[in-house]
This record gives sequence, C-alpha cells and structure tokens, in this order.
Amino acid sequence: MTAFTESVVEEAALVWLEGVGWQVAHGPDIAPDTPAAERSDYGEVVLPQRLRAALTRLNPALSAEALEDAVRRLTRPEGLDLLQRNRNLHRLLVDGVTVEYRAADGSIRGAQARVIDFDAPTDNDWLAVNQFSVVENKHSRRPDVVLFVNGLPLAVLELKNAAAGNATIWGAFQQLETYQAEVPALFASNALLAISDGVAARVGTLAAGREWFKPWRTVTGDALAGAHLPELQVLIEGLCAPRRLLDLLRDFIVFEDDGGRIVKKMAGYHQFHAVQVAVSETLRAAELHRTGQRAAEPAVRYEVGRTPGGAPGDRRVGVVWHTQGSGKSLTMAFYAGRIIRERAMGNPTLVMLTDRNDLDDQLFATFARCRDLLRQPPVQAASRAHLREQLGVAAGGVVFSTIHKFFPEEMGDRHPCLSSRHNIVVIADEAHRSQYDFIDGYARHLRDALPHASFIGFTGTPIELADANTRAVFGDYISVYDIQRAVQDGATVPIYYESRLARLTLLDSERPQIDLDFEEATEGEEVERKERLKTRWAQLEAVVGAERRLALLARDIVRHFEERCEALAGKAMIVCMSRRICVDLYREIVKLCPQWHDAGDERGAIKVVMTGSASDPADWQPQIRNKARREALAHRFRDPEDAFRLVIVRDMWLTGFDAPCLHTMYLDKPLRGHGLMQAIARV
Repeated sequence: MTAFTESVVEEAALVWLEGVGWQVAHGPDIAPDTPAAERSDYGEVVLPQRLRAALTRLNPALSAEALEDAVRRLTRPEGLDLLQRNRNLHRLLVDGVTVEYRAADGSIRGAQARVIDFDAPTDNDWLAVNQFSVVENKHSRRPDVVLFVNGLPLAVLELKNAAAGNATIWGAFQQLETYQAEVPALFASNALLAISDGVAARVGTLAAGREWFKPWRTVTGDALAGAHLPELQVLIEGLCAPRRLLDLLRDFIVFEDDGGRIVKKMAGYHQFHAVQVAVSETLRAAELHRTGQRAAEPAVRYEVGRTPGGAPGDRRVGVVWHTQGSGKSLTMAFYAGRIIRERAMGNPTLVMLTDRNDLDDQLFATFARCRDLLRQPPVQAASRAHLREQLGVAAGGVVFSTIHKFFPEEMGDRHPCLSSRHNIVVIADEAHRSQYDFIDGYARHLRDALPHASFIGFTGTPIELADANTRAVFGDYISVYDIQRAVQDGATVPIYYESRLARLTLLDSERPQIDLDFEEATEGEEVERKERLKTRWAQLEAVVGAERRLALLARDIVRHFEERCEALAGKAMIVCMSRRICVDLYREIVKLCPQWHDAGDERGAIKVVMTGSASDPADWQPQIRNKARREALAHRFRDPEDAFRLVIVRDMWLTGFDAPCLHTMYLDKPLRGHGLMQAIARV
C-alpha cells in the first residue's frame, strides 16, 4: 500500500490540473541556472519569456517598445503595500495595460495592451509548477504549487498530509500567511489561494482570515459534486479549470473600500453559479441574444429540480433565494457587474430597488464600495424627480431607489412612462414582500414607468407557497442556497435559542395611549385590520415597556451578557418593540452600568440606534441621530476591538447589516416569518 504523504497529495493535484488543461512543470527543472530555466534568478516571480510571448500574441499591432512598457508595468506594480499592488495589478489583468510608445512620426501615443484573452481561454499560456522556489529579502520559500497564466503567478496551492498528526489544513493556511509576509512579490498578481490536507480543501483570497477560506463544492453548474470526490479535486476541476478561473478573475473578485482600508473578496460557488444562471435568464427574459460569443455553461438550478428557461421575452428573470448571512448583497453586486459587462445588454440601466430607506442606504453603501466591479459609480435617487431624471437618460447606469418613489404624484393616477428601453433590469431586494404587489401595488407603477424592463428578485427567505404576487412579478426560483447548505459550508453558523421570560402584569392605570410606533409597525396593513390591531398592540407595548419589567429585563441582560463575554468576546444587539422602550431600556441598563454610558458617539459601550425628529419627546433626543452619525456608529460596532459592544434597536440594523463580531441577540419584540429570519441572521 502506498504511503499517504504530502508528495502524494501534490502529485494528485498536478494530475487533476493537467486533466483540466494545464501544462505541468517541476520547479527544479525550470529553475535558474538549468538548461530549461524560465527565469534568471530566484528573486524573479514572473516567467518573462512566457509573458512577452503572450503579450506579442495578444497584441500583434503593438510595437516592441509598447510591449516592453506593458512588461514593465506588470512586473513593477504600483502601491504602498501588497494589497494595493494586488488591486492595481488586478485592474491591469482585467482591463489591459495602458502603454505608451513613439510612433513613426516621432509623437508619443497611447494604446491598450491585452494581458489575458478572456474569450478564448486556449489562447493563453497555462503552466502549473510545483516546488517553485522564491528568494526575497534573504527569505527563501518554496510553495507547493504555483499556477501561472501567461507567465504571471495567479494562484498558489499549499498542501499538507492529513495522515501526519501535526500537519493540518490550517497549518497550510499559516504557511501561506508566512509566504505573504516574507516573499510578497509572489502574490502581487495573485487571484486566489487554496489549501488542502488531501481530505479537506478551502479557497480564499489575499489577506483574508481563515474564517473566509471556504469549500468549493461544484464542478459543473450548480450541481453539487459527489461525496466520493476529494474536495481538492472538486476545487481544482470546478474552479481552476481555465474557463472558470478566467470568469472568476474578471467578474467575481472585488476590492472594497472600507473606511480607507481595502478588503479583497471573491465569490463562493453558490454566488458564482447563481450569477451565471441569472445572466442567461436575463437575456432570455429581455429577449436579447449574444452574437458571436461563447454559449453559457449548461446549468441546473441547485435544489430547484429543473433547468432554467421561462418564456422568451416574459421580462421575469426569476428569484435568487440565498439565505441570510451567505453574502446576498455581494451576489447582487457580482450580478450587476456581470450584466453591465454583457455585450448583448448594450450598456444597460440597473434599478436597485428596496422597500425601506435604511435598506436602500445599506445596499447603496455595498455597491459604492464595489465601484471597480461596476465600472461606474452608482447613483442614489434623492427624490421622485431625481429618479425620473436618472431613468430618463438613454445611457446606462446603476440607480438606487426605494419602491415608494415610483408612486404617482396623485392617488389613482398612472405613472408616466420613463423609458421604453428593453435593456433595463429592475433588481429587487427582499422580493417576497407585499409591497411588490403586481395587481394594485407599486409593481404596477414600475411596469407603467418601465414597460419593457426585466425583473429579478433577491431574497434571504423563501417565498411562501401562497405568494402568487412575487412569482407574477419576478418568476420562479433560479438559484437556491438554503440555511442547511450555508451551515455545512461554514457560510453561516447554527443559531441557539434560549427562552428567557420577564413576566409582569400591567395595571389599568398604567396603560398609555397609542403612539406613532403602532403606525410605523403596521405600515402597509389594510385600514380595517389596522383598527383591530390598535388595542392589542397598545396593550402589548404597554406591558412590554412597563418600568418594573424593563428594570427586570435590564438586570437579566447585563448579567447574561457579562457571563457570555467571559466565555466568548463579542457584541450583542437588543431588539425592542418600540422606540420608547429602546430609550427606557437604555436608561435602565445605564443605571446598572453607568460606566457603559457616554454622550459622545465616538465613546461608550452602549448606544441606541433609531430614527426620529424634533417633535419626539425631549428625553428621546440624545438617542436620535442623523444618517452620518448612525453610519459612524455602525463602523464602530463592526470593529471587534471597539468598546461599543451593546446596541439597542427597534428595526434598524435588522436587515442587511453585517457585523461578524455580533454573537448574541436579545429579542424582546414579537417577530415571525421573514422578519424573524432576517433578524436572527445578524448573529
């Protein structure tokens, strides 16, 4: 029986790479000072002959001087640190290199040099090298496998032996961390990093923590690979195959600007395939056709049970259901970037639609951080007039709006047609909600305004079986990534529920009058149902917000949270039934822990996040903040090192807000269905 060693894993990886189209070479055979040397010294991380040959082949009209300028820019990337250099090189790989050369008439001219042929993968040079030695700043390192495309190192695979007790997949991760610190030049053009111990395999990006290294579970389309296949084989065949690797490089890697810090992210397999299917379905729904382009890879909808394809021209792209916490907003950004680049769409306009202002702000912020992917800055409609102005422009764009801005000026009026173009796509977040009613709701006004637009919906919760309206507007599922799959992949974690009841009866004399919180909580309800709910809501709010009960609740939360943080450092969110209760509970908690309070936004361990106005009670005013101040608090709360660790909300931050350090939620508000699922997904 052959011993299971690290070299066996390495040899298997090379066999699988060769099987999907890579040429394979042994590092020592092409090392400097050998007859087949591919570089002049160990400090060189690019294979210059292959790079020059590829540039010459892909740019036959450019002079030798221009090509040398391209080589110089590719081998000497700009940037103060590795991640900045990686970002700059990524743009050169995707968009090409702007070069200068002297023309025959003596003038200096500019041109764009292609680095990679994304449409014809076989026209590129694919080389996998094992044991590739690199020396930099007196550090000598030898990664297990380096993948070169046109002479540029785009991927590094580090492998371990699962049979060795001290060699784990996370040992491979740690080695990659060491390589990045000691031989950073090797990673300037890096697209992905992969680790494996022969049993498990994970893939991630430069500078990502171990929690962001995820499995890749598909080879072709959305169909999950069989359990009999090694994870490393699935990763190589499903992601490192030339066609898919180029798709990933061009459309599924994003560099987000987060408060002056760059964060690199790549799509997971569920996002990658959902976008591929969604693009094909968009072309079908809009009845637009690719001309002279490759056919999309055949796809089967994961857990949907049928292949894509509704009626051509029906303008219903479909619904993408990806459970909360699995990167739905980023999937929407990847889809937007990909559909913008689709030639058949002819410079489309994308309308990003939500049904709440805070969701509009959150999604807009995500897209603004991904502007490189979109190739343009998104625009947030400030008013109905601004929205109509943006949609009246014949050119493309990414326009954000709440659905309410599509309501006509006068009740009962029909919305005027803003554009009859066929290359407009309405992308709706949380598409299951009742506001997207096609019969007499906002969707009808959308159709009036954009009669030939196609509609795609994204949701973090499943569409109810009785919900015919959502299907009427958007169509059926085209991609499903449910909670079970997300937990298995490590995209989300299991949620543990503990019932902690704070019982208290209410005296008749203590029952307050109905306030505006009821109106906000029942927005969208029919008038008759709203009237029936008033008495029940007022009584419940009064019971829940009684002073004696809140004092009891505050003691329980403080005790539990302090015990929880002794076991696991993190942050918590308290969800209350009304803004009044938020303010009163804050007061009770601060009585117990006065050191947690600070009037300044930049200090303090506990805050209330809610909206309000000058007409609200005086004791609410310290807790009411404008948009900029709320965003500053969100930035503090997301930082695991920041002292702000307990937030009280009514409904803000319950959807679309991501803070990995949030590990506990105290629910003191009636929630069910979609609202409950969205809330607990914050944890």
